[in-house]
Amino acid sequence: MANYTIHDQETFKKYMEAAGPLAPKFNGKVIIYDVKARTLEGNPKSVMAVAEFSSVAEAERFYNSPEYTAVRKLRIASTEGSVVLAEGLPQQNGPANEAPTAKQAKSAMNKEAVDQFINGTVDLFTRSARTPILRTPAEYGMAYEDVYFPAQDGVTLEGWFIPGKSDRLIIMNHPMPCNRYGYPGHLDPWKNFGGFEVNFLPEYKILHDAGYNILTYDMRNHGRSGMGSGGLVGHGLFEYRDVIGSLRYAKARPDTKNMKVALYSRCLGANSTIVAMKKHPEEFTHVKAMIALQPVTPKVFLERAMEMNGIENGIELFADAYYKRCGLRLDEVWPIEYAKAVTVPTLVAQVHNDFLTKPSNVQEIYDTISAKDKKLFWIEGTDLRFEGYNYFGKHPQPVLEWFESHMR
Repeated sequence: MANYTIHDQETFKKYMEAAGPLAPKFNGKVIIYDVKARTLEGNPKSVMAVAEFSSVAEAERFYNSPEYTAVRKLRIASTEGSVVLAEGLPQQNGPANEAPTAKQAKSAMNKEAVDQFINGTVDLFTRSARTPILRTPAEYGMAYEDVYFPAQDGVTLEGWFIPGKSDRLIIMNHPMPCNRYGYPGHLDPWKNFGGFEVNFLPEYKILHDAGYNILTYDMRNHGRSGMGSGGLVGHGLFEYRDVIGSLRYAKARPDTKNMKVALYSRCLGANSTIVAMKKHPEEFTHVKAMIALQPVTPKVFLERAMEMNGIENGIELFADAYYKRCGLRLDEVWPIEYAKAVTVPTLVAQVHNDFLTKPSNVQEIYDTISAKDKKLFWIEGTDLRFEGYNYFGKHPQPVLEWFESHMR
């Protein structure tokens, strides 16, 4: 139920056009929309809207969906009021034809949907969609070199080397399903994480103008890098070999081999870097510092997804389907104890209210990191994980201060 006044008709019209088709996708429908609701008691707003869903779980799934999360920004920007979620009373149809309980209705409604959701999540979890590289450093006035080099196991990785004016090198990687440029989330069919573009180039430009050399690359099975590990995503268990390959490549280049090195690893890239530190600590003895942007325990991501969709035994269903699909046990995918291997000075950053994960998970990762010199930075003002990937391109000071203080 929403009760509000409209103060920006043009923006609100855009909201209505975008939000209108969404509710039916989640077994919902708008049953009341009155812009001149009459007040009988109290001081409510003038507009009253009520949407009916088949269950509370479906209503929450709608509200927290990436599609509506992106759209509701328009409503928040154009109105002032409140939104309330309430559970309706079961229908009373008599003893011979009693309405099912909420639990029974939810179970009957979700049986086929649960199977589809589990299989779709397994697809997403095991194989990342390759996305196009839509921008280059040249668009931001930076000279660059297209590079390629082998991962530790020989998979060919492609990337950019952006030369700077110092003896400091930052090696950067990316989240799943992004690439070295970012993520084309403003275009179909990739609008599923908020409907906006993730663009790393402004951040490269800021670091470049501060004098840093940059090596950024596509991880295996992403961007233009080669297929590795049978095309499977290992959430760090396979991709750590790419991190090792990037370090060895930097040591092999005549112009970077003697540079001071720091790492900037995001999500999948952060998980992969931490696994690499666990398996090959000798490769990191020269690394001065790291930024780990939004590392995550994959199982926690899944737990949150199952909670939002009201699937009580979702983890068990997923773990079984996942093992049959790729042969990996869910509990073996990126155990949090790996974070103990991080001994370099590390800044961990995370969207605090990320609705896809849990802040307690990032706090636990941070607490597990062994480095004595570490800092946790919460990104506020959004609940969209992918906005976290754009944050430091707009607010670079924490990044600049961290690298400046550790790479002198």
